[in-house]
Amino acid sequence: MQIIDISRSLSDDLAPWPGDTPFHFELKWKMAEGATVNVGAINMGVHNGTHADATFHFDPRGETIERMPLDIYLGDAVVVDLARIFSDAGNQPDRFRQIRVADLEASAAAIAQTQRLLLKTGVWKGSKVFPDWIPVIAPEVAGWLREHRVKLIGLDLPSVDSIEAKILVNHHALAAAQIVIVESLDLSEVAAGVYHFSALPLKITGGDAAPVRAVLWRD
Repeated sequence: MQIIDISRSLSDDLAPWPGDTPFHFELKWKMAEGATVNVGAINMGVHNGTHADATFHFDPRGETIERMPLDIYLGDAVVVDLARIFSDAGNQPDRFRQIRVADLEASAAAIAQTQRLLLKTGVWKGSKVFPDWIPVIAPEVAGWLREHRVKLIGLDLPSVDSIEAKILVNHHALAAAQIVIVESLDLSEVAAGVYHFSALPLKITGGDAAPVRAVLWRD
């Protein structure tokens, strides 16, 4: 069994959401300096790297991350590869191009079967530089996913809404459709298809989000 790690590494050079607390790791006790053990400490915003959003992130009445149902984050998922659509191919990408229902229809059967959709756009090339633009789902996508019984959407992007958004329309639309969100996956080495999937969020009491170690595998 091959396990494919689709998490972005948490490191000091990981680009945070603009204005958010960046990730920082430091060894507080060091064996090299005479300590009995190495002991590290971290400081970070919970939206750094690959993470699951709680509905409390965008709704003050929503569930916090430790109350989100774990079974949703574990099960089969389908990876849909949209990288060719958003590849600049030497040109500037179309910044008005959204992820549309038409882009998903060819995978409709697998989406309905697995109930977990992972979108590979290839837009965020490297974790050290935050993208200046990301594609977002079109307004009709959340309803279409609900019709296909989807309960989780994951993306290789830092958000399901645009970077400049002040009102998180897609977050709210997905929540209304009872679809949870996993953001900032690394699908760069993953081919399209159906996999087993796990992305369990850390149990942070009162958290608006939590880091996950997201993996795919096949029997």
